[in-house]
Amino acid sequence: MTSVLQDVVLTDRAASRVAKVLSREPDGSALRIGVRGGGCSGFQYDFAIDNQRHDDDLVIEHLGATVLIDSTSLDFLHGARIDFVDDLIGQAFKIDNPNAVSSCGCGVSFSV
Repeated sequence: MTSVLQDVVLTDRAASRVAKVLSREPDGSALRIGVRGGGCSGFQYDFAIDNQRHDDDLVIEHLGATVLIDSTSLDFLHGARIDFVDDLIGQAFKIDNPNAVSSCGCGVSFSV
């Protein structure tokens, strides 16, 4: 099962991990996912704990998790799937972004 809002998909696995992280944060905290310039491919994903919601934020609430995406970043994330992977290399949020034409090997930066 997944949560879909505005073309952004938050998987159950990602939502569970976000909820676990937020359980150690003050009430009202959320995971903010953004896109900013930088990285080896031109843009990079930014993850931060935030306790302020803005009027233009996309708010995804799923399985006890709250994720915020600002409107500028949302332009780069339409159709994206946010997942959480736990494998031999490590644990990380993974964004499958159909808008990215290329990305770096670690998946943190991309170009459009």
